[in-house]
Amino acid sequence: MSTQSPPAASRLFFAPTVLVTGFEPFGGHTLNPSAIVARALDGATIAGHRVVGRVLPVDTTTVVAALEAAIAEAGAPALVLCTGLAADRASLALERTAVNVLSFDIPDNAGNQIREGLIRQNGDAAHFAKLPLDDIVAAWRSAGIPGYVSETAGTYICNQVFYEVLALKGPSMLSGFLHLPCSHELAIARGAARTPSLALETMQTGVEILIATALGTAHGA
Repeated sequence: MSTQSPPAASRLFFAPTVLVTGFEPFGGHTLNPSAIVARALDGATIAGHRVVGRVLPVDTTTVVAALEAAIAEAGAPALVLCTGLAADRASLALERTAVNVLSFDIPDNAGNQIREGLIRQNGDAAHFAKLPLDDIVAAWRSAGIPGYVSETAGTYICNQVFYEVLALKGPSMLSGFLHLPCSHELAIARGAARTPSLALETMQTGVEILIATALGTAHGA
C-alpha cells in the first residue's frame, strides 16, 4: 500500500469549505473591492471552514463556467458567497432576490450588451437568498458595521451569478450575494466628493461576520 501523502491541492480541501467570489474590475473602474476581499480571504479559516477565494470574469458568456469551476474546486462548499461592486451604495448590501433577467446599462468586459434578455430560458422568474439575512444585519450592527438587506441585485452580471448560484441543486448549501461599496481608494479615483466608500478592512470584516453568522445559524449556534 502506498504511504505517499495526497497532493497539496487535494489536502487543501479535506476540511469543510466556504467559497467567496469577487469580480475583476469593470466599467472603467481601476479596481474592484470584491476581488481584493476574495483574494485576501483565500486560505483563511472561519468557523472551522477553510475559505476558498476566487475572482470571476465580468463576461456574461464565461462567468457561469468560471463559477461552476470555482464551486467544483472548493469541493461541495457549505456556503457560496458571491460578492460584487455597487459603486453607488454607501454600505454593505445583502441581496434578497435574483431575477431571471439580463439587461445591461454598460457592456461587460467582453463587449456584450444585452437588453431585456433572460439568464435561463424557461427558468424560474426569481430565486431568493439562502442566508439568514436579518441575523447577518444584526451581527453587523453589533460590530459597528453599516449594512442592510437590499431587495434586488439589479440585472447585470452580479445578478446573473446570484441567480445561477441559487438555481443550483443543493438544498444543504447556503448561498447568497453581497454588494460592496467603493473602497476609499476607488472613491478617490472616481471623485471622492460624490462617491460613498468604506475601508477595505471594514468590508473584509463584514464578510467574515456574514460567514460566521450564516454557518452558526445553520448549525444551531
